[in-house]
Amino acid sequence: MTLDKIDIAILSTLQRDGRMSNAALAEAIGLSQSACSRRLDGLEKSGAIRGYHAQISNEALGHAMTAIVHISLTGQFERTLSDFEAAVKRCPNILSCHLVSGEYDYVLRIAARDLQDYERIHKQWLSAMPHVTRINSSFALREVVDRTALGLRPDMGEGRP
Repeated sequence: MTLDKIDIAILSTLQRDGRMSNAALAEAIGLSQSACSRRLDGLEKSGAIRGYHAQISNEALGHAMTAIVHISLTGQFERTLSDFEAAVKRCPNILSCHLVSGEYDYVLRIAARDLQDYERIHKQWLSAMPHVTRINSSFALREVVDRTALGLRPDMGEGRP
């Protein structure tokens, strides 16, 4: 997908306020409401906009601990990866999961209430996941940055990085 300057402006504006009305977005970008609506529809259909959501504090939900977990599997065969990824999707405490290169196969970010809750997650979920051979857990002491918005520049459109 190729994004132009108007698309970048729409995305940048929505990253700051995803609840903005089409009228307000059109005004902010300098488009008519109908043109803005067509652009927005195109960005949604192309997958450039994956959804709209509220960013909720884990601490507000009682999950004050974040664990970073490195997982090694028995191999990286297609079936091994798909079995593991299906199990990951069922665990409600896993916030993100990335297949990575290097010493481990996956890196997970997990929300837990406390150490005892993490122990429960480890026993009931992580250790029970298929094809897992090694689990290495680290605990976040403090969150420094957790971006939900990419710093978009007007010159990023038209295929430029």
